[in-house]
Order: sequence, then C-alpha cells, then structure tokens
Amino acid sequence: MIGFLRGKLFAKTPPSLVLDVQGVGYELEAPMTTFYTLPAVGEELTLYTHLVIREDAHSLFGFSTQDDRLLFRSLIKVNGVGPKLALTILSGQSAAEFRRCVDDNDTHALVRLPGVGKKTAERLIIEMRDRLPDFGTAVSTDAPSSSGAGAAPTKSGSPKQEAISALCSLGYKPQDAAKMVQTIDVQDKSCEDIIRLALQSSIR
Repeated sequence: MIGFLRGKLFAKTPPSLVLDVQGVGYELEAPMTTFYTLPAVGEELTLYTHLVIREDAHSLFGFSTQDDRLLFRSLIKVNGVGPKLALTILSGQSAAEFRRCVDDNDTHALVRLPGVGKKTAERLIIEMRDRLPDFGTAVSTDAPSSSGAGAAPTKSGSPKQEAISALCSLGYKPQDAAKMVQTIDVQDKSCEDIIRLALQSSIR
C-alpha cells in the first residue's frame, strides 16, 4: 500500500494530476477539495494516497489531508458507493458539510450531487453515522501545501471549458455542467475557482 507521495506537481487537469516523484510520474485522481489547495506546477507537495486495485486497472487517489482520505475510505465501504462516486461526494461537499448532512439526516443536500439518488443518500446517512465517530482523528493540517494554490492547470483550453470537462468527469451531464458554469462570471478566474463556484451554486 502506498501511504503518501512527496514530489513536484508536474501537471494538473481536474480531476487528475501528475506528481513527479524522483523522475517517476504518478497519475492520481483527486477531489476538488484537494485541487483547491494545490501549489503551482513545479512546486513540491505531499499527498496522502489510496490505491484501488481491480482486474482492469490500478487507480491511485490523492488527498491533501488524512481526514479526506479517511472519509473517502469510509465512503467506499458503503454498499453501492465506488471510488468515483466517493470522489464526487468529496468534491461537492467538504468533510464538515458531509458530517452535517449525516447528523441532520439531510438527504436533500446529498441528492443534489450527481449519482446520488434518494436511496443512496439514505444509505449513506445510515451507514456513515456509525463510521463518523472515528472521523476527525487524523491530523488534517499536516500535509504540506504551498502558496501557489489556485494556479491555472497546464491543459490547453480556456479555464471555462476545462471546468466544464472536469464537472463532466465528476458525474455531471454535459448540459448540466455547462449550465452551472454559465451562471458564473469566469473572467480572470482559474479552472479551480470556476469549479468551486459551480459546485457551491449547485448545492444551494
């Protein structure tokens, strides 16, 4: 099991990034909560990781805090919740917001996330309630981050188009992703900023 990776950020195109660890490029998927804290390309950082091994692929997921990784690992233990949906949940809500949904039995906030229907939302609340007491024990401020947060991704194309593509990767339908972005003033905003605002508007 790979516990964490420390290296230089080589590329970032939400929801994927590449971390250069001593000349080896590790491709990871990460929630938007992690992308919001990423430094500029070329700077060093540490990501806590979780490896999912399947017959057809080995997928590595990266998180800026141990708490986010802990929540991800708890989510994928819920029946019907795979890594992709767990990533979407973590992208659409902070750990604190998810805890509030569970504590308040707020299925309405959960079903606004793509891929989460009413039954899945109810199952998340029931099953995660027993797992949440352990959540928060991991130190969430010990992952080094740097001052370059919010730098533009290296993929060619406008931040607006990159944001729409990222939202589609998170499970939103193309027309819904485009509609979410259309409501935002994208001038002088990075891809990550546009995604953050789009996700915030979608769960209100």
